[in-house]
Amino acid sequence: MLHGNAVVGQSGGPTSVINQSLVGVIREVRKHNQIEQLLGARHGVRGVINDDFIPLNDVSDELLNRIAITPAAALGSTRDKPDQAYCEKIFRSFERHNVRFFFYIGGNDSADTARLVNDLARQAGHELRTFHIPKTIDNDLRVHDHTPGYGSAAKFVVSAIMGDNYDNLSLQGIKVDVIMGRHAGFLTAASVLARQHEEDGPHLIYVPEAPLSEEKFLGDVDRVYKKHNRCLIAVSEGIVVPGGKTWAERMEEGKMERDSHGNIQLSGSGALGDYLSGLIKAKLGSKLRVRADTFGYLQRSFPGLVSDVDAKEARMVGEMAVRYSMDETNLEGSVAMKRVSEKPYEVKTFLTPLSTVARETKHMPAEFIEGGNNITAAFCDYARPLVGELPRVGSFEELRR
Repeated sequence: MLHGNAVVGQSGGPTSVINQSLVGVIREVRKHNQIEQLLGARHGVRGVINDDFIPLNDVSDELLNRIAITPAAALGSTRDKPDQAYCEKIFRSFERHNVRFFFYIGGNDSADTARLVNDLARQAGHELRTFHIPKTIDNDLRVHDHTPGYGSAAKFVVSAIMGDNYDNLSLQGIKVDVIMGRHAGFLTAASVLARQHEEDGPHLIYVPEAPLSEEKFLGDVDRVYKKHNRCLIAVSEGIVVPGGKTWAERMEEGKMERDSHGNIQLSGSGALGDYLSGLIKAKLGSKLRVRADTFGYLQRSFPGLVSDVDAKEARMVGEMAVRYSMDETNLEGSVAMKRVSEKPYEVKTFLTPLSTVARETKHMPAEFIEGGNNITAAFCDYARPLVGELPRVGSFEELRR
């Protein structure tokens, strides 16, 4: 039976429930004497190579309870994308600290890091059990039905769009809301749940999976505005033109800031919203009342709108990672969820190999997208239980029906 120390770390963009997974790991580890010390790596793998650890065995329940409901990464996160040499440093640290269990909370890049470290350990004959614990508000991990972090971020988006719809109804005009989603449109698609009446916005929803030309965009906006005397638009930051280039790349080719992975910086900029609002005024009428907002980083770590299902499932995948690691037949894997029932909503977890989750992203299926500017009822059925209960709002417009 394997004995030794364990390391847990957090990586990538924070979420409102990533600390639920961390607390799930901490509390579950206490039940298993195979793990002697649990070390929290500060700022993910960067903390591992710098031997920068926080001992987690004796943290009080009172503090853990508060950390669990605190958004963002309690251990600190990282955008480091380790190569072979970096992973060798991680592995050497594990050897120094007798680490036999590695739990890494993150997205597809984190799964790839776990895979590389796991492979190095195998090559060196160092017995190590490596488990990826999923999180991402983008909901874009392959194999996984959905990911912790998504439900709460989606609830934020729905709530914000719902409020913006009534703002737009009060002072009519055209409004553009830019929502996170570089390659996958799941978060933007959630805005459809803000519709509670036929005339409610968002009237148009654009996701990266459906290429969008300027001509189609302007035609859609013009049609909706003429019908409703207003138009509320939800658009993913990663929307693409026919041919695959993002609107952001096309707008500012060669000028836009890039992140540590070489990706054009999308979330920290209001450029797309400004461009779309400017395009509307230039092509449809300079006197139109047009406004734009970029939701930005507020979407991912907002404590007031946490989905109960999301928090529960984030805790569960952390606990299950530890339980799976206690089985000698489980050497590595990503803790995934699968729906076993829709009504009532119920999931179960299973292990999928790290290689099935690493690097590549999942996209919204075609049956969730309608006409390139709308989202289907099938998506609503998929997303509604993840978001949870929403306010039931009203309008005097109901008297006119």
